[in-house]
Amino acid sequence: MSQYLLSTWSVEDEAPGEPPSPEQMQAFMQRVIDLEAEMDATGTFLFGGGLHGLDAATVVQATDDEALVTDGPFAESKENIAGFYVIEADDLDDALAWANKVSAAIRRPIEVRPFRATGRVKDQMPG
Repeated sequence: MSQYLLSTWSVEDEAPGEPPSPEQMQAFMQRVIDLEAEMDATGTFLFGGGLHGLDAATVVQATDDEALVTDGPFAESKENIAGFYVIEADDLDDALAWANKVSAAIRRPIEVRPFRATGRVKDQMPG
């Protein structure tokens, strides 16, 4: 089994539409609840969460003698990460199948990236 990051993305519209109705929001939440229940039942779901908006981002950059802290986000873009799932999957095809389910549930694009190694870095060091 390998671990994958499924990044959920938000695309900032130039002309924002109407906010979702309570019924639309309830349907969205039910799709997410059902998806996460399926992930739990199959042992796929490891961790996940949604992120606050871009106005809550802070960027920290180490310099020679101090940390430079600025309001974020790091990259100015119309697309930004909105949340994520960390899953365990048999292989990339399995991870892509889960990404398709996530995309269908939240109706947003999903980026899939495998982890290079599992565990902490110190656990990967020789000797």
